Amino acid sequence: MDVIVNAAMSADGKLSSRRREQVRISGDADFDRMDAIRAAADGVVVGIGTVLADDPSLTVKSPARIDARRGRGEPPHPARVVIDSRGRTPLEATVLGDEADTYVCVSKAAPRSRRDKLAADATVIVAGDERVDLPRAVAGLEDAGLDRLMVEGGGELIFSFLAAGLVDELRVFVGPLVIGGRDAPTLADGDGFLDDFPELTLEDVTRLDDGVVLSWTVDDSSRV
Repeated sequence: MDVIVNAAMSADGKLSSRRREQVRISGDADFDRMDAIRAAADGVVVGIGTVLADDPSLTVKSPARIDARRGRGEPPHPARVVIDSRGRTPLEATVLGDEADTYVCVSKAAPRSRRDKLAADATVIVAGDERVDLPRAVAGLEDAGLDRLMVEGGGELIFSFLAAGLVDELRVFVGPLVIGGRDAPTLADGDGFLDDFPELTLEDVTRLDDGVVLSWTVDDSSRV
């Protein structure tokens, strides 16, 4: 399994403001870069917070990339994957539409009634007791034929993937604005690391518009 984390953050490392509303950090060039990564993935992963806040479609936008996927014998869009411990994904959420396959990863704490309702429009993977056990969920996705995942966030989900040693690559657009605020979400939220910090190797630096794209690989010692 190959896992790529992709994100856009402000110059001071924030994903959005303290109100946790969507902030436009990057422009069309970065959106196209993100679309290319999506088009190369088997699955696009977000947390339930992103679904509730933004109701994303997580589909490929470029017709040429959609055609290229079809030419490779792949579905037009990668699968959508929601990490949702309690099964809170709204039944009317865009990710449950019929544009692409959807997987909802829940824990045993998700009510059976919610799991059954979600199963009408998605494949439900149960992994973990109170929270989704990410290694088990990723193993379930791999068993389903998803070999390349793109993790789009938010910050707590990115932290959880890093903490579980599941990330192979980290690609970040750093945009030309400062958001500030101790309560604004960062690239890696959650509890944070106290030791055994994941170590990265810088592979590429590319200027894009008025920002920069940083591409790292995660060192083997930081992964399980």
